[in-house]
Amino acid sequence: MRELVFTGGTVILPDRLCAESNVVCRDGLVAAISKKKTLPRGVQVVDLGGAFLSPGFIDIHVHGGQGADFMDGSLAAVRTACMAHARHGTTTLFPTTTTGSPEQIAAMLAACAEFQSQIRSGGQGPNLAGVHLYGPYFAEDKVGCHSVSGRRDPRPDEYSSYFASGIVRIATCAAELAGAKEFYRAARRARCLITGGHSNASWTEMQSAFKAGLRHVDHFWCAMSSVPSLRTRFGVPMQASMAEFVLMNDAMSTEVIADGCHLSAELLEFAYRMKGAERLCLVTDCNRALDMPPGKYRFGNERDGSWLLSDGQVGWSADGKSLASSIVGMDHMVRQMKRSTSATLPEVVRMASLTPAQRSGIADHVGSIEVGKQADLLVLSKQLKVKKVFVRGEPFEPDES
Repeated sequence: MRELVFTGGTVILPDRLCAESNVVCRDGLVAAISKKKTLPRGVQVVDLGGAFLSPGFIDIHVHGGQGADFMDGSLAAVRTACMAHARHGTTTLFPTTTTGSPEQIAAMLAACAEFQSQIRSGGQGPNLAGVHLYGPYFAEDKVGCHSVSGRRDPRPDEYSSYFASGIVRIATCAAELAGAKEFYRAARRARCLITGGHSNASWTEMQSAFKAGLRHVDHFWCAMSSVPSLRTRFGVPMQASMAEFVLMNDAMSTEVIADGCHLSAELLEFAYRMKGAERLCLVTDCNRALDMPPGKYRFGNERDGSWLLSDGQVGWSADGKSLASSIVGMDHMVRQMKRSTSATLPEVVRMASLTPAQRSGIADHVGSIEVGKQADLLVLSKQLKVKKVFVRGEPFEPDES
């Protein structure tokens, strides 16, 4: 592999913008970052033309794209969805389960493992760093757009096989469910990022979950407990919810869906100011309607997943009354977060790259432009549109997949 040098633009580092710097890549890794005017002879030059050079985005919560859902459970579906998100700048994904049968989840894990093996053997496409075991362990009153019939409480005789597969790297369970603490302990033994979501948990239940290893909650303010929801559950005195627990506990991280439909600008600003770029991740929570025309789609498995409606901007539940996941890529989330908050560009990009890498335990080799890390790089226009994608130092060519 020839040396590749990016020059003539601004490099986005985690803490600053670095203008007029050269990024040298060799053997799929970042080899040097310098301001030398003279480039080495015989190298392949990528002239940025004044554009930004960004680390590739990392999505820890994503369900599908371009007509495919990871829960379809086939290699073709996994490849289609991964390639779709790579076109939007996501170079590392954690395919995310929905509610569904044990057989459907096992098929999804197997298909993801097959794709991961192909990529690691030299295949073309984004990195599949692991699976986010998200459904089926949700609270019955917080299932959201997921199929209610596919939700259940966690049981060791089911989830032990998921962890034994070795591909689950992020694990979600509602904290109030029977067996939740045992699930968290098993996830901790499997070295997963342990998360809570689709939950109506109280402060006390969150504290117990924290002691068992919980360190993250999914999509802030969406399908999670609040003071009013806990008043309904427990009566008086009113109790603190998941939101208060996360905001008061520095060790906890969370994520926002910055598509402009799920959360208002002031909520995005509030989350950024309260948690900071080091504890706030951007996620897409995207479904199969990404890059598809408006219409009716399955959320989850193509045969029996719940129905959602895409209006071209966001997904809605079948009755049109509640939101049902996003339909846009991470590039949209980055632009929206930059437009809606006071976060700097390095901070916004960090929320889409280094922070999720750190929280999921993969920051030693991806997540930032740093010597020794994978050359997963994006050329972004001044408007933060994706112009070019490089994965492991090679240009991403989706039509060749």
